[in-house]
Amino acid sequence: MTRPLTIEDLYRFEIPGDPALSPDGERVAYTLTTQDAGNDRVLRSIWEVRAGGGPARRLTHGPADTAPRWSPDGARLAFLRAGRLHLLSAEGGEAVPLIAPERCPAGAGAPVWSPDGTCIAFAAPESRRADSAPVVIDALGWKADGAGLIGSVRTQLFVVDVETGEVVQLTHDDRHVGSPSWSPDGTRLAYPAQTGPDSAVLGPSAAHVVEVRTDAPEPRRIGSADGLAGPVNWYPDGSALLVVGRTTFGVGHSELLRQPLDGSAPVPVSAALDRNILPGGPGYPGALPQFHGDDIVFCARDRGATRLYRVGAAGISASPLPAGTGVSGCSVAAKAGRAAVVVSDTARFAEVVLLDLDDWTSGQQPARLTDHMARSLPEIALHPVAEREFEIADGTVVHGMITRAADTPPGGPLLVDVHGGPHNAWAPHSDPVHLYHQELATQGWTILTLNVRASDGYGEAFYTGAVGAWGETDEQDVLQPVAALVAEGLVDPGRIALTGYSYGGYLTCWLSARTDLFAAVVPGGVLVDLKSMAGTSEEGHLIAEHEIGDPARLAELSPLSHADAVCAPTLILHGSADDTCPVGQAEQWFHALRTRDVPARLVVYPGSSHLFLLDGRPSHREDYSRRLIEWVTTHTNR
Repeated sequence: MTRPLTIEDLYRFEIPGDPALSPDGERVAYTLTTQDAGNDRVLRSIWEVRAGGGPARRLTHGPADTAPRWSPDGARLAFLRAGRLHLLSAEGGEAVPLIAPERCPAGAGAPVWSPDGTCIAFAAPESRRADSAPVVIDALGWKADGAGLIGSVRTQLFVVDVETGEVVQLTHDDRHVGSPSWSPDGTRLAYPAQTGPDSAVLGPSAAHVVEVRTDAPEPRRIGSADGLAGPVNWYPDGSALLVVGRTTFGVGHSELLRQPLDGSAPVPVSAALDRNILPGGPGYPGALPQFHGDDIVFCARDRGATRLYRVGAAGISASPLPAGTGVSGCSVAAKAGRAAVVVSDTARFAEVVLLDLDDWTSGQQPARLTDHMARSLPEIALHPVAEREFEIADGTVVHGMITRAADTPPGGPLLVDVHGGPHNAWAPHSDPVHLYHQELATQGWTILTLNVRASDGYGEAFYTGAVGAWGETDEQDVLQPVAALVAEGLVDPGRIALTGYSYGGYLTCWLSARTDLFAAVVPGGVLVDLKSMAGTSEEGHLIAEHEIGDPARLAELSPLSHADAVCAPTLILHGSADDTCPVGQAEQWFHALRTRDVPARLVVYPGSSHLFLLDGRPSHREDYSRRLIEWVTTHTNR
């Protein structure tokens, strides 16, 4: 007997991620994320499963163990415990800290083993600011969401000797550096680093290379200083770097670039796909590009879902994973010809599967290695999702997804949900974050999610379709699909609610000032004043300079400038420690509405960052969904 998913079920969630396939392709280590209701926190531990099948085995007990990485001989695992680098024998036992706290006071980034297994490289803040110490600010980039005030502390590159624990700092620049990659001969490290006029977190960047075993390492920039460099890897023969990035800095797709070591112009590798490369990150599922022989296995978004691709002499081809599958992690064992992939689909949440890379085009069914959610919530059946395309009056086609219980009669209430980014996307597969979708569908609601202009997965022209015209360009991408559902009789035109988070919160506020269509609105993680955002948000400068471009339009495109037109009851949900969309944005919107007697409520979640809906306190995530449901239900009943 099955039942629908409920909000309470979030406390039983067990979500695997960040898979690491052993060099021989026989074992997969991964991070398992669970919920600790008693202490109101997220738990993360390291687990292992055999490629040949069998039950998964817990290797560590957390509470904050992440980033498992196998040594080249497969004998040890390096991982992070609350940001501290630890080693664990592949046979199990107690994990041993590798670095004394005073040698790396701010913790470490993900470990990267040297080819000979004697050293581990990582990126980390060069120092730790005392919580009560004054913060001295001389440049942009002085705070970061989830980290708070960082002042002038910059992320640098370090190498630790695995046997002695001796730590060497390789970079000392006033620039942030990204995660490193070892050259095949183990003598150099490549990494991305900023190249802009100051140390702004968001600015031009490029690949760099530094010699490791030298008394005075001198980093060398590889290629132009005017582009954008994300994760960097080496070609197996050491002849060039593989860079996820762009040749120019600005809004647009990231692609795979072959960057010659002599600094000459990079060669596009994935441009023919016209899809954005996703190396993985919070809220943006994907995986680092990896080599399998001369081919590159990588992730890109297509029609909302992150998919696995392969590019080589034969061109670009998608993996044989079934349609509707979403990838949130991948690890390749090149010599074994295998990949461990974390996937989810329309009926199941994320689990680890095994792919045979030497049998890429056969339509193989991947071997499912884990069943965490199936064991934790065996009785759950998700409501079906139907994909739909809407043609907007200007000819643009907008891809949407409709979620509703199978037995829901027509003419009921509708919730429209707008995603963030704006360059993110809704996917058709299972969603462990927006639990209110499933619960409202159980109550007879229809849920409409739309990948409006600027969404990822529909080509670069669509991706950049709202640049310079936020709200103006994409508002009809919401209003006209809603009108289509009303005209079809699927939903009640008097019982329509609107919600969205981050950029979705922006568009929710914007639309509530542009139309009286919505009986209730719930913006979360909002931005309403683009001018003040430019100086207070960690991303504000980028938004003002590149997403909007024209300073004269910042006020015009700000929902705050149009607040006088809002009449819909509005519930604003926001984290107090949000440095991407600072809580002052929510406060301004609440003030603008309440001083005009618009029914409004502001709920602030103490200590929660912008990403708290993904990994914040379980009680805050539960509360967010419950309040949203109560608000839209109350204000659409008639």
